[in-house]
Amino acid sequence: MSGYDNNPFAEPAGENPFDDPSVTQVTNSSMEGVDQYNPFPPPATHVPTPRAAPSSAAPYQPAVLQPSTEPSPQATAAAAQANLLRQQEELERKAAELDRREQELQGRSPTGKQNNWPPLPKSFPIKPCFYQDFSEEIPPQYQRVCKMMYYLWMFSTLTLFLNLLSCAAHFFVDTKRGIDLGLAILWFVLFTPCSFLCWYRPVYKAFRTDSSFSFFFFFFVFFCQVVIFIIQAVGIPSWGNSGWITAVSDTSNKAVLAIMITVAILFTICAVLSVVLLKMVHSMYRRTGASFQKAQQELSTGVFTSKTFQAAATSAAASASQGAFQQNN
Repeated sequence: MSGYDNNPFAEPAGENPFDDPSVTQVTNSSMEGVDQYNPFPPPATHVPTPRAAPSSAAPYQPAVLQPSTEPSPQATAAAAQANLLRQQEELERKAAELDRREQELQGRSPTGKQNNWPPLPKSFPIKPCFYQDFSEEIPPQYQRVCKMMYYLWMFSTLTLFLNLLSCAAHFFVDTKRGIDLGLAILWFVLFTPCSFLCWYRPVYKAFRTDSSFSFFFFFFVFFCQVVIFIIQAVGIPSWGNSGWITAVSDTSNKAVLAIMITVAILFTICAVLSVVLLKMVHSMYRRTGASFQKAQQELSTGVFTSKTFQAAATSAAASASQGAFQQNN
């Protein structure tokens, strides 16, 4: 019965879960933290941090307006002179560059290629005047004849040089032959460049460009050259040629006679080769379709498109118009 005397609503002794020491410690520590927390703390007084004093305090100075310094007239003139000198040097440099380019252009052929004839060393003061390349500029079917014309020119030049030596030897034996020596020197100096310019270069240009005018010019000049070769081979006395007549008429010195006969043979070979090559060039000319009408057309076109002709025509027209204007006034 003693069990029924207890109060059923009374808390049982020794069974309080919050009486556990671990729970009690955590609960007490949490409450203390909450009680100590103040959501409105007092404002903290700001204490300024002292700054380091500058090592040297600059005294106060009033603002002073500095006067503007203008260059003196002497300085301005010196600067202008220096500028002019600099511009002059620049112009001189550009002029030298233009001169160099102009010399390079003058050293080139009309086709824009570097001239290679005559073959001269680079240190030589005279530069090549023409461009010549058979394999590049001459069609294959004309290369053989064109080269033969070139060899004929070289052979004729050599013959003229030997003719000069022959006349000199003849003059040393007989001083009355001074005229022959003088004329031999003249023929060598005159015919060597003229033959190259007057009949070899025209035929080279004719084969290169198929120019009717160049062909006609070559035929006219080379026919005259054939006549000259024949006269030189004949050897008229006092004409400056060691031909057959001059060689046979003078038998006083056998050495000189041998030299003169050799030169007469060379002149004869030049005459024969020139006739043969003239016929070969003429046959090729007929196969190219060239004609006298085309030559006239090329001549007129070349004349009217020439800058020299255009300048002369312009100046003549300006002079005529100026004269007519003055007469009207």
